[in-house]
Amino acid sequence: MRHPIDPKVDCVFKALLGAESNRDLLIHFLNAILGAELPRPITAVEIQNPYNEKEFLDDKLTVVDVKARDATGQLYQVEIQLLNHRDLPARILYGWADLYSAQIKAGESYRKLRPTYAIWLLGQTLLPDAPEYAHEFRLRDLHGRVFLDHGGIWLLELSKFAADAVETEQQRWLKFFNEAECLDEDALPAWMQTQEMRRAMNTLKAFSEKEHAYHAYQARQDYLREQQSIQLEFDDLRAEVEQARADAEHERAAKEQECAAKERAQADAEQERAEKAQERAAKEQERAAKEQERAAKDEALAEIERLKRLLADQPEPSDPETR
Repeated sequence: MRHPIDPKVDCVFKALLGAESNRDLLIHFLNAILGAELPRPITAVEIQNPYNEKEFLDDKLTVVDVKARDATGQLYQVEIQLLNHRDLPARILYGWADLYSAQIKAGESYRKLRPTYAIWLLGQTLLPDAPEYAHEFRLRDLHGRVFLDHGGIWLLELSKFAADAVETEQQRWLKFFNEAECLDEDALPAWMQTQEMRRAMNTLKAFSEKEHAYHAYQARQDYLREQQSIQLEFDDLRAEVEQARADAEHERAAKEQECAAKERAQADAEQERAEKAQERAAKEQERAAKEQERAAKDEALAEIERLKRLLADQPEPSDPETR
């Protein structure tokens, strides 16, 4: 291989699993990922949107997912997503729901609906709180009972996958997507010595040796780098906005606390003034009561004096014996 080729780049990914010539690779990949979840191994598939080199290289095709239907009518969607964005979970769910619901038209029976499986290979960690690299999402209740066994969504976080020894075909494929770019096709490790992996490496080799295909591969890589740069810039701007919003909230909270402190101080001052006013009023009331008491005493004394004078002015009664 003259040039290292990353199988995670969308045009290479679509050629690996979406080309008619690699249909057996898609079948092997689906069986490797879904495994025991399928009622029986997949033996044949019809690719709904096969890879077309001319469309990719000349028409700049941007639809890179792989859609297929097996002999029983079950549907499969396989997609690679190297960069996360805020609405990615909604996009994943919408893609599954759209493929599932498109099976029937208006007026047709729900019995025509067949299980639908969506497989997403993710270049960045989407679920940081979960240590596992593989995640299965199906319609289940809180007790694990399946509501309807009609497929589901499988997420494989390549950023978490770091197995040294390959024990399953699923691990073989994930290791291939993570490490194939760095492999020497003339000295492949033991875990790559299978018919499927050699076929996969031949697809990478074709992108390396065909000048037109390699230029398209480089263009897609440049596009992904630009998208990553845009995403990082957007993340930085969003972080700045969130920081500015947090600073504004902190400043607003500080001002509110300051206003609340001033209001409390004002309320305390008002309460202190009210208490002092009540204290003055109580003193005034006490003084008034004392004035009234003193006035009452003075009045009583004056009355006593008046009565005394009246008694003093009365003539003394004469002695009957002297008359």
